[in-house]
Amino acid sequence: MISVKTYRGHIRNHGALIEELGLAKNMTREEREEAILIAAYEKWGKDMADHLYGMFAFALYDDEQDEIFCLRDHFGTKPFYYYVTKDNKLLYGTMIRDIMAQEGFEKELNEEQLQIYLSLTYIGGEETFFRGMKKLMPGHYMTFKNGELKITRYWKPEFHPDESKSLEDWADEIHSTLTEIMKEVKTDDEKAESFLSGGVDSSYVLAVSDAEECDSCGYEEERFDESPLAEKTAEFLGRKFNRLVITPEMFFDTVPYVMENMEQPLGDASAIVFTLGCNATAKHTKLCYSGEGSDEFFGGYNMYRNAERYGDNLKTFYVGNTNIMKEDEKERILQHYNPEVLPINIVKSIYEENEGIDPLSKMSDVDIRIWLEGDIYLNVDKMSTAAGLEIRMPLTDRRIFDIASRMPSKYKVNDEQNKVAFRTAAAKVLPEEVAFRKKLGFIVPIRIWMADERYNADVRAKFASGNAAMFFKPEEIKAIFDAYVAGDSDLWRKVWTIYTFLVWYEKYFG
Repeated sequence: MISVKTYRGHIRNHGALIEELGLAKNMTREEREEAILIAAYEKWGKDMADHLYGMFAFALYDDEQDEIFCLRDHFGTKPFYYYVTKDNKLLYGTMIRDIMAQEGFEKELNEEQLQIYLSLTYIGGEETFFRGMKKLMPGHYMTFKNGELKITRYWKPEFHPDESKSLEDWADEIHSTLTEIMKEVKTDDEKAESFLSGGVDSSYVLAVSDAEECDSCGYEEERFDESPLAEKTAEFLGRKFNRLVITPEMFFDTVPYVMENMEQPLGDASAIVFTLGCNATAKHTKLCYSGEGSDEFFGGYNMYRNAERYGDNLKTFYVGNTNIMKEDEKERILQHYNPEVLPINIVKSIYEENEGIDPLSKMSDVDIRIWLEGDIYLNVDKMSTAAGLEIRMPLTDRRIFDIASRMPSKYKVNDEQNKVAFRTAAAKVLPEEVAFRKKLGFIVPIRIWMADERYNADVRAKFASGNAAMFFKPEEIKAIFDAYVAGDSDLWRKVWTIYTFLVWYEKYFG
């Protein structure tokens, strides 16, 4: 008999699977997805993920084989953690705190990961900040039987460019595929809203969705505020527009809540804004669409336009979207530095596997496997869960990635534009000024807020704390903070990354 031990997610193609697996149609969502997991395992065994579309992480128990089977979806949209105790018992779950509460877990800081964190601003790869606790990586499943743990990769991103299609052909395929996926993203009895920024991704998702309302965040500082652009898009599409104005007081007051619920520190300042947006949106809906995934699939970041110039040098330095501290700086500021612990080691195997593909595809491959899992999807999952809000991301789908995997890089980026084919697809339902608007990113005024003495008291206190002195050389991090406050605003990310680690450490280790 197969039983579901833990599960979080949403299986998009449940309608087709119910038919194929011969399941009853009048089940609740919880009953339906549990039945699908069990029946899919019985029919396809460990190849079951090949037949599932959506966002999921789960563990099944086969009592006949006395085997635990754990699987994480292709892109890692839902987290999965595991820990083997000293007496060789497997602890597992989709939340770190659930594992921490189980008998046999011993809490110990995995301090070497601080070196990774200071560069990436998140924990890349399978490690966590808790020694012995690991992440099951995207596209992998794990079995535990007779005390033996075995991890298998069942899927990885692959790129096989097809030169036979035109730009319009690619745009048509993107649009028709997304339109079909949107039919699966929710059932008729569910009602969803949609997050909306000034960018093309969220605008496109809103345009092809049936969401009647959209939700946006803004600031009093006009130069950082995308919400007026978002409001124009909502007006064009005839959707109700909800705007949350975020003040610096709200932002800094929320940091401890975020670091506690994230379970791992995350030095992405947009996570605080996203959290506030989730909490506000959850007051009037429990389901929301979001537009993550297309940047990494279709060449959305401005740095991707330099891919050809980087060429084969990528494998010596490119570890993903962020790399804010180099080794000499980390060695200078850390009390304990291990020269063997390097961010580039996390991606070496990826570069070994993708030899021969073009530079842009190499950058995308790294970001899909490391950055999306470690930062973007972690943030979306943890903070929406904390708010009691479910987020579904229609652009993060194997069928969308399949298009990107076949698309030549010339239709992703050129000298003037990024995400060329994707924007061309979006222009079918959006004004050109929205579809081809320059990428702004999820901008936050923290660059100026954190230098303001009205708001940075806790940052200053954390930098001067005993906890900070355990990990950092006090005079070195004080020098970084003082230089930032004195006007070197480019240092804000270094200050923020140190600060978020210290806030998280205080929450989990006191």
